[in-house]
Amino acid sequence: MIRWIFLALLASATAVHAAPTLPDTPAGRVLADWLAAFNAADREALAAFDRRHGQLQPLEDTLGFRDYTGGLALVAVHDSKAHELAVDVTERDGQMADVRLTLRLDPKAPETLTALDIEPRPIARLALPDALAGLATRARTLADADQFSGAFLVARNGEVLLQQAHGWADREQRIPASVDTRFRMASAGKMFTAVAVLQQVQAGRISLDGKLGDYLPDYPNTALASQLTVRHMLTHTGGTGGLDSLEPDYAGDRSALRTHADYVAMHGTRAPAFPPGSRVEYSNYGFILLAAILEKVTGRDYYDIVREDVLEPAGMAATGMAPETSAVENRAVAYRRKDGAWVDAAATLPWRGTAAGGGYTTVGDLLKFATALQAGKLLSPAMLAQATSPQMPENWYGFGFVTVGEGGLRRYGHGGDADGMNADFRVFPESGWVLVSLSNYDPPAAYRLFRWFEPRMPVDPAP
Repeated sequence: MIRWIFLALLASATAVHAAPTLPDTPAGRVLADWLAAFNAADREALAAFDRRHGQLQPLEDTLGFRDYTGGLALVAVHDSKAHELAVDVTERDGQMADVRLTLRLDPKAPETLTALDIEPRPIARLALPDALAGLATRARTLADADQFSGAFLVARNGEVLLQQAHGWADREQRIPASVDTRFRMASAGKMFTAVAVLQQVQAGRISLDGKLGDYLPDYPNTALASQLTVRHMLTHTGGTGGLDSLEPDYAGDRSALRTHADYVAMHGTRAPAFPPGSRVEYSNYGFILLAAILEKVTGRDYYDIVREDVLEPAGMAATGMAPETSAVENRAVAYRRKDGAWVDAAATLPWRGTAAGGGYTTVGDLLKFATALQAGKLLSPAMLAQATSPQMPENWYGFGFVTVGEGGLRRYGHGGDADGMNADFRVFPESGWVLVSLSNYDPPAAYRLFRWFEPRMPVDPAP
């Protein structure tokens, strides 16, 4: 079976080697075909490979792994046999890790693949100065290759150890990005919605197990309203699906969707994709419903709630959700990749950010958010612990926070992915690290930095 172990902490980057040659054997030829299609990210070639040699995992998973790694470079050949081949490869992107790739064919049907396994090699932890210097070099290399435009920040125990900006906030006007540039954050904004909801849970106005219909008795789909709970919405287990307007091929007028009520009117009659609570499926619409509940129980507008109850107590003066039609000082232009060039992504943006994500922030403001959370200014310690602990068997999401890892590598936070925006926010409560990266380029621009840094940063107990 294929084992794409790309969420684990993988191996150290290797030195440069002379390019080896794959053997002219059945296994070598099949692997050469796969690497060529994989590195080209060629969907049709990979599909043809699967038809010819057997499909061991869904094509979308293979393409996702390609996106994460940036492709695989051959380093060395080992254990070459007619129907089995082991090679060392290194990721061109992602964690820039070394892995052992082993391919096996059926000897009785040598065109048929029986295994294509990837085994991680340990990545060596670096001393703090080396880890920070390496991250700075990585950021500069990506910026020089026009793969990163944005800002990032590394802090530990409240002290900023490194912060930089690269690229352009506005390419046409030649305005460089700075650490004070406001970048759109996409789904990272879900954290603010979750905090606002959990504050109302603490106040007794909302129950985690309260039904949608308890708060929105006029909700169009009465069957869903009688089953869907706040807990389901916070954990992406409600089956409530996405937002049509976020799809790239959406033909409607995004500017017509201006309030959360507008989104409810669009999707309120839709049936759930599965019975609430039966499985996990990421849902933007579930967070729209949380905003509708917040507005109902407080009598306030969602945007006022987030500003007054979350942003202002945290001191996040540079963060907001003003419409795209508003003039916002220092807000970056969003750029998406089209035909090999970065172009203005304005046509793909919603009219304004929503409870499901959007709005804009700075790396410094997200550090303030982390500090306020840990200081108990936004949630009680007990509620924060619950929100940032796994709330599902899959063990990757709490209440509005991605939460993974153990010990000094336990972290919570959120990413944000959309055309022209990418956010990466990671808080490591046991080891004291806070990592923030924001970009006005398509994902994985912001992710590339900490995919490299996290497996190399020191994780000794915070001093």
